This record gives sequence, structure tokens and C-alpha cells, in this order.
Amino acid sequence: MLATLTRVAGGRGVGEAAPRLARPPGAGRPDRLGACLARLGFRPRQKGGAKTGANPTDKGKAGSKRHVVSDRGGIPLAVVLTAANVHDSKVLEEAVDAIEPIKRPLGKPGRPRKRPKKLHADKAYDFPRCRKALRRRGITPRIARRGIDSSERLGRHRWVVERTLAWLARYRRLSVRYERRDDIHEAFLHLGCSLICLNYLS
Repeated sequence: MLATLTRVAGGRGVGEAAPRLARPPGAGRPDRLGACLARLGFRPRQKGGAKTGANPTDKGKAGSKRHVVSDRGGIPLAVVLTAANVHDSKVLEEAVDAIEPIKRPLGKPGRPRKRPKKLHADKAYDFPRCRKALRRRGITPRIARRGIDSSERLGRHRWVVERTLAWLARYRRLSVRYERRDDIHEAFLHLGCSLICLNYLS
């Protein structure tokens, strides 16, 4: 049909033949339909994301748990994120080792102290291995004993870290975990701890 139209265009009363295409049809962008269809079933993370597990206190729903170490004023010194089904005692050493060294005041010689002299913890850490791990690091354990210490009160010192956890829960981004990537949620968690320190300084 194109050859016939070219001959007709040479006659009287008909316009010139259509010019040749500027580029062949195959020179354009490649067809991306197959690539789009291939991504329909792709998920970067499964539902729940990393560092999530069955929460024993919330009907087995997937959740995370934050482990916080604070000073006697409630200022967070270290924070660790794990799945909700990870026992607290298994994260004790990691949380203690995550404490950053504190600079000594001017005029006082010696190396900066990295670990506290003593550590108060609740009954979830009442295991011989936890006490041995603290003593190896030169820390005196002050852990509530199961079956001996009353569970009706948080204790004279242990309520401080519970208050720090309540401060973190005030931030809407931390009250419920929305991110499937654990590193993003940890970034918001560290940001919340920074805001607590800023409020304390101000």
C-alpha cells in the first residue's frame, strides 16, 4: 500500500509523498512492559520486617522490643532493638557493651570510665550468667531476685528506666513500629533518645 500511495502522489492534485521517518521504530526506548509486570509480585521485605517476633504479651502478634540502659536520672546511655520474643537476659551483654565512654571532667586524671560501677535490673535478668557477665566487666549487679523481692513495686531505682521507656513511647513514631526495615526504626529510636537528652539539657 505504501508503494501505491507513492505513485499516486506523483499525479495531479495530490500532495507529496510522506517523508521518510526520522528514525526506525526500533531506535526508541525499549519496551518496559515486561519489567513492570515482573515487579508486581516483588516485595523488598516480608510483612513485619526484620527483628520482629511473636509478642507474648500481645496475643502473639509480630512486634519488636527495645532494651534501654539509662543513668540514675533517666538519660538513655544505650539502646538495643530486638524481636519481641527475644528474652531480656540474652541482650544484657550487648546493651552494656554499647555504652559509650564518658569524658572525665577537666582536672581529673585517668582514662574515661566506660562502664558503670553498678547496674540495677528487674527479675528478667535474674540468672547466674547475667551476674557473672557483669562481674567480668567490673560491674556490681543489683538484680531483683525472683521469689524474694516483691513484684508489686518497681523498686527504688528500677522505676527510672521504666520512666525512660515511657518517654520514648510518647513519640508517635516509636509507639507503633511502622517500618519494615529495622535500621530505619533504630534510627528513629536513637533520634528519640537524642531528644530526651536535649530536653534534659534545656
